[in-house]
Amino acid sequence: MGGGTLPGGKLALYWELARPFTLLAPALGMFTGSVIALGAFPPVPLIPGVALKIALGTLMAAVLNAASNVLNQVTDLEADAINKPGRPVPSGRVSPGEALRLSGWLYAAAFLLAIPVGPQCTFLAGSAAVLTVAYSAPPLRWKSIPYLANLVIALPRGLLLKVAGWSCVRDFGRLEPWYIGAVFGLFLLGATTTKDFADLRGDSVAGFRTLPVIHGPRRATW
Repeated sequence: MGGGTLPGGKLALYWELARPFTLLAPALGMFTGSVIALGAFPPVPLIPGVALKIALGTLMAAVLNAASNVLNQVTDLEADAINKPGRPVPSGRVSPGEALRLSGWLYAAAFLLAIPVGPQCTFLAGSAAVLTVAYSAPPLRWKSIPYLANLVIALPRGLLLKVAGWSCVRDFGRLEPWYIGAVFGLFLLGATTTKDFADLRGDSVAGFRTLPVIHGPRRATW
């Protein structure tokens, strides 16, 4: 376990597993969804209770993304051993079982953060969690299915994220949040493939039929 034997080293390893540089985007997506809801007609005043819900929702989005990041590193171990051998799991600094337990605790923490925001946010967070697990983990392992993998990322991290941000402030039973979320979902439907180009070799060996694996880099780009 190397540096992970001490509490500080263990926390540093867990922080590395969470891939902190990827957590800002979902947090901002959730936060801006809430800001949009504040300004929609009729405007909602930013009272302390509403501000607290926005803060909890923003933190929930980051924690939920961290949970899916950790899970993905366990289920992608074969590919990461080729593509990213320095990561904590393939390098042996964290065992797959330990990383899996961390992922479970992070999913639970995200769910607990969503509950005080309200039932709509809790429902959306739960739906997003189910999709991220279905994307990474067997028996579904939707990451290995061409095109469906893109959709399964775009739904929770594009569509549902914006609607969840909206639900921190007001009811999501109107067109605006779903329309705005659909715009971001469509963007991610294509943009999510960009992460697959660098992983082409490992994904091919592990049997992940991403668009670059199927079509080659040039056609996948188009």
